[in-house]
Amino acid sequence: MRHRRPLLAFAAVCLVLSSRALAREIYVNNVAGDDRHSGHAPRAASGGLGPTRTLTRALRVARAGDHMIVANTGQPYRESITLEASRHSGTSLRPFIISGNGAVLDGTLPVAAADWRHDQGAVFRFRPERLSYQQLFLDRLPATRQEAPRGSSAPPPLKPLEWCLWQDNIYFRIEPGRTLDSYPLAHAGLPVGITLYNVRGVVIADLIVQGFQRDGVNAHDNVFDSQLLGLTARGNGRSGISVGGASRVLIEACLVGNNGLAQVRTEGWSQVEVRQSDLIPNTAPGWVVEGGRLTIDGRRVEGRDPEFSANAARSGLRGQRLDARLAERP
Repeated sequence: MRHRRPLLAFAAVCLVLSSRALAREIYVNNVAGDDRHSGHAPRAASGGLGPTRTLTRALRVARAGDHMIVANTGQPYRESITLEASRHSGTSLRPFIISGNGAVLDGTLPVAAADWRHDQGAVFRFRPERLSYQQLFLDRLPATRQEAPRGSSAPPPLKPLEWCLWQDNIYFRIEPGRTLDSYPLAHAGLPVGITLYNVRGVVIADLIVQGFQRDGVNAHDNVFDSQLLGLTARGNGRSGISVGGASRVLIEACLVGNNGLAQVRTEGWSQVEVRQSDLIPNTAPGWVVEGGRLTIDGRRVEGRDPEFSANAARSGLRGQRLDARLAERP
């Protein structure tokens, strides 16, 4: 399935685009763009034409049924975006589309060496601004996590390069002979990558969403006839994709893993259909149903993905186990 996902996503997007007419195209480029541009041309020209620099600016000028085309420049887009109400909606014949072209939407913030405090031995700690869910990243990938037992009087023992969240602090152990400032460390900083609220007819395709404190994508409520195609949602503090309220969402050809509490979660009265996707139960269950209806390749599932606990029991590992399919750096 790993090799088929890009082809499935590409075919799905082509099918959507073939049915469109008279849609405006809005171009985004975080290297060559400028938020003073109109967004209505892929390259800068006279009269204010050219791509915007940020997704946020593109969404401000967007209207119903538009097509946002995001340039993959090799540099992450470090912002959090919200699609809301009629201006970011579409129809079955003219959906509102964000084409990511494999670009990365990244919510991490660097942790400077000066932010850390020595705890004991080779262990250091720092207090992030947002605490309910967290991730620590080493060289742009989630570091191995050890869970602190509830009610424990001390953080759990850490091996080199492991971390934990205990009493509002992130603890990290360095390797022998290394100094803390030699590690490129970051933590989940921005709250949610993409929030959808009160929209319909939305298609988001071919985008990597990573490093957000809560969810990579959150279809909060009243999200209807909308599709997530060929997304990679990895390394987010709570879940890769969360769908709630009365939303109706299709997840197709997506890769979701390395997230904190669930890869895909549902709640409320939502109805979610997952097709031809990899929900990897490595760091958390592949799915957690806290409400609503979830079907995966035509089979309804409930509760938590049992494969996660079974894998954990077989491996004997308490910490985070990462998957090679999610290890590509931006």
